[in-house]
Amino acid sequence: MEEQMTACGKAYCIIRLLGHGKGGYSWLAEADGRQAVLKQIHHEPCDYYQFGNKIEAERRDYARLKQAGIRIPEMIAIDEETERVVKEYIEGETVFDLVKAGKSAEPYLEQVREMAEKARTAGLNIDYFPTNFVIRDGLIWYVDYECNGYMEEWNFENWGVKYWSRTPEFEEYLAKHAE
Repeated sequence: MEEQMTACGKAYCIIRLLGHGKGGYSWLAEADGRQAVLKQIHHEPCDYYQFGNKIEAERRDYARLKQAGIRIPEMIAIDEETERVVKEYIEGETVFDLVKAGKSAEPYLEQVREMAEKARTAGLNIDYFPTNFVIRDGLIWYVDYECNGYMEEWNFENWGVKYWSRTPEFEEYLAKHAE
């Protein structure tokens, strides 16, 4: 029997786990013949990040990113009761997978720097970790909605770029998260 989850009264068939982050678990799901990402907010402790109301943060951050002009998947639904968010599925390889496979992220650096400038202009930082960027038809999409107030130490050039090639930081991350 297929696993199902509901959001806003609609049943979604779970296809596979896409990822587990600081704020929740994201699954590739399908309803009405259309694929989507279903994110279940979790309340697991995170020793390096403090959260407030995560479901409200998803709504707020989505609006801030749209306002800033960052290329993100469309939010389809938000179910406050079940703490689930449904968003457009952007099919493609992540920048992380590209770098892990030994390929260059160079073709996408101009795009991420454009996003970083839009975020900075809006007073924001996004999470530049390469698992959060999916490549589709030559464009990168920021598939996470997380954003925070701008701080220079967490911008792309001072933090994110360290993970967009096979740097010591990237290798350390791989070693700590070996599958």
